[in-house]
Amino acid sequence: MENLNYRVEKDSIGTKDVPSDQYYGVQSLRAAENFNITGLTMHPEIINSLAYIKKAAAITNCEVGLLPKNIAAAIVQACDEIIAGEFHDDFITDPIQGGAGTSMNMNANEVIANRAIEILGGQKGDYSIVHPNDHVNYGQSTNDVIPTAGKMTSLRLLENLKKELLRLNDAFKLKAKEFDHVIKMGRTQMQDAVPIRLGQEFAAYSMAVSRDLNRIDKSMDEMRTLNMGGTAVGTGINADERYLRRIVPNLCEVSHMDFFQAFDLIDATQNLDPFVSVSGSLKACAVTLSKISNDLRLMSSGPRAGFGEINLPAKQNGSSIMPGKVNPVIPEVVNQVAFNIIGNDVTITMAAEAGQLELNAFEPIIFYCIFQSISTLTQAIRTFIDNCVLGITANETRCRYLVENSVGIITAICPHVGYQKAADIAKKAIKTGESVRTLILQENLLTEAEMEHILDPFQMTAPGIPGKDLLENK
Repeated sequence: MENLNYRVEKDSIGTKDVPSDQYYGVQSLRAAENFNITGLTMHPEIINSLAYIKKAAAITNCEVGLLPKNIAAAIVQACDEIIAGEFHDDFITDPIQGGAGTSMNMNANEVIANRAIEILGGQKGDYSIVHPNDHVNYGQSTNDVIPTAGKMTSLRLLENLKKELLRLNDAFKLKAKEFDHVIKMGRTQMQDAVPIRLGQEFAAYSMAVSRDLNRIDKSMDEMRTLNMGGTAVGTGINADERYLRRIVPNLCEVSHMDFFQAFDLIDATQNLDPFVSVSGSLKACAVTLSKISNDLRLMSSGPRAGFGEINLPAKQNGSSIMPGKVNPVIPEVVNQVAFNIIGNDVTITMAAEAGQLELNAFEPIIFYCIFQSISTLTQAIRTFIDNCVLGITANETRCRYLVENSVGIITAICPHVGYQKAADIAKKAIKTGESVRTLILQENLLTEAEMEHILDPFQMTAPGIPGKDLLENK
């Protein structure tokens, strides 16, 4: 007895019952069964990227007379509906899958074909009307569609990341200006060094973020070169020459993105180094932000028994047993995202290296990792700005106290009393607990007025010799 809840579909493996109300087909269903790896489905942005590619291909094939207008129009409409957010639940393949992304590509082909069949008045599964391979995938291969979709998706996600990085840059600049007058102790190798202004530290954070933005921009440029039209191995077999010339310009038009067809389609099909470049820029950015997070955790440590130089916004209870304890949870989550991104970079590097001859079969894991890296970094930066950086305040009195009671200020005095005498004073200060200022005055090495002049915060935190005019007058 026929089961009306299912339709029978056939592929080269055999027949299979497919839920009659679903837009995916037999190849998608097999993939879902074969690759139950993460429990997740494809990223929404790569679903949209596939729809843009299929739309551009249908338009191009129609323009060169290789696809009937009514079928092309139905495919375009189906793609537009997917881009608008419909039918995403029918993209059922796991993001980590064997087959170089063939399952991903066929999932898109089947959903688009079945929706196009409906638009033309047919029933899902009647591929005599619109066929997933013969119509939706015409002139294409998984091997040019999937890397193109990965690049499109990465670029869209990177644009969101750049917006947050620009906001972070602005937030650090704002704090640099706010804290420019706050003198604090600089430290090297976790030991007292010489004074620095808190604003200078935050200005340095801004510069580091600017470099990260530049690196990301450069890596994004590599993602704009596509192998569309290369089909299976880059030779363009089964792609009409007119289609080959027009597919990338049409893709640019429908997606409103800038792309270029690779000069050597075989190279662009074989090699995935652009993804390694992007991952490297993400790793560098993650390292930058993790280091800054470490700094903030150190400067805010205590609040009584640590540095206690800055206050981070209190976001939640820090302990189930210690009342009143508040932890630096936002910098901590940035650290953890950075660790994950660094691990993803190793995976991306190894997967790109593992390609053989004319194709790299490991694009799915590259996409899974790179999309995760971009998305989690974007979210981490967002919470870092809104829940931490913008709310940081300075403990000015504490900062000044640590400077005054540190032996580090002896460096500023060194040109006036000589290195050996300065070293003796430093050792004595450490041994006795007396301040450098007190010992200098006790030994009549400098007057109170000279000390004040030399230890001026801005003189000690700018290029030059603090109190140079005193030396010139001697």
